[in-house]
Amino acid sequence: MIPIYPFRQVSPAEVFARPEDCRDVSGTVTAIIQEVRRRGDEALRRYAQEFDGAEVTAIEVPRETREAALRSLDPGLRAILEEAAENIRDFHRRQVRNSFIAAEKDGVILGQKVTPIQRVGLYIPGGTAAYPSTVLMNCIPAKIAGCEEIVMVSPPTCNGDVNPVILAASCIAGVDRVFRCGGAQAVAALAYGTETIPRVDKIVGPGNAFVAEAKRQVFGQVAIDMIAGPSEILVVADGSCDPRHVAADMLSQAEHDRMASAVLVTDDPALAQAVSDELERQIPLLPRRDIARESIDRCGKIIVADNLLQAIDIANEIAPEHLELCVDSPFDYLDKIRNAGSIFLGRNCPEALGDYFAGPNHTLPTSGTARFSSPLSVDDFVKKSQFTYYTGPALSAASSKIAAFARQEGLEAHARSVLIRFEKEGDGQ
Repeated sequence: MIPIYPFRQVSPAEVFARPEDCRDVSGTVTAIIQEVRRRGDEALRRYAQEFDGAEVTAIEVPRETREAALRSLDPGLRAILEEAAENIRDFHRRQVRNSFIAAEKDGVILGQKVTPIQRVGLYIPGGTAAYPSTVLMNCIPAKIAGCEEIVMVSPPTCNGDVNPVILAASCIAGVDRVFRCGGAQAVAALAYGTETIPRVDKIVGPGNAFVAEAKRQVFGQVAIDMIAGPSEILVVADGSCDPRHVAADMLSQAEHDRMASAVLVTDDPALAQAVSDELERQIPLLPRRDIARESIDRCGKIIVADNLLQAIDIANEIAPEHLELCVDSPFDYLDKIRNAGSIFLGRNCPEALGDYFAGPNHTLPTSGTARFSSPLSVDDFVKKSQFTYYTGPALSAASSKIAAFARQEGLEAHARSVLIRFEKEGDGQ
């Protein structure tokens, strides 16, 4: 049963604290990465047999196979995926940044050039955790950013195929190439390249502990989006909320993972108890009841605050991945939220709306990193270069100041590189 705490009996640091995962997978992941670098496709086939029980002959999924999966998709589901994709495109188009040029001083031109990352790799989980929504959320911002090539890896099923709904989603999102490959070995293949899988410039997408560790180890060789932890939801609710709805929203994350965290912060002790009772009623009704049960018992919490402003202060300290603000007039409180990955305003915005359909991205910072990081966006798929142009007279006007600054730092060659342009040959001898 979920514990209920008065605010002063639990610290924000304890709210999303989870039982320690004692597995140290770093050594195993290092060995896998090294093997993929040495043996390329041969290693990928061997690991597919070892870890996925799949006999993989052709690592790349042909385009015609992907298109066949799209054609065979249930028409109702296809229409939903296509509408969700358009919502995601509409939201992310608004994030596009433009290059700029500033020429406000005589003889000086400054600017910033925005360039798409050339090749991006998407890691998409497979098997029982096959999420077409993740394909849409990770690919569409990269397409809008203008990335030249987007490739996707996803673990094969035991028959050697990638989940057909994932393949269909790859067509809707605009993925260029898809490969039958999962786990740390897929991350290694994207980072270093093999005979079949091209080396990419950035890897995005969620995965298990082995995938997360592989992303950590290849960072620097390639860019990554983030190291994501288990899913989190924090619901701030007042006493007028329906406890059935609050409990259902908490369970929408608890069913993800035994280590997922579902937390309620409320100013109403009666609501706290009612939600606890509802959790006990609803958990047995879920297909993934065993996962949800363990998540709620080990990682779930209900905190009773003195008032809503204190509840929001608690939320800001915790910096949750998903924050539901289930209160009257939620926009009155929006400016008070400083730290959250994605904010769901009012009683008609369950977190699942953001997971699938509304348009904002569902790839979000976890484990308190919303204090300093942001949801996946178009910005994650571009890089920025600065440029500077000075005419001779403009540099001359600034030269003595630059030289003085450089000499203050003890860097005479810096100073000389400016001043030499205004000396006659032989003056400096």
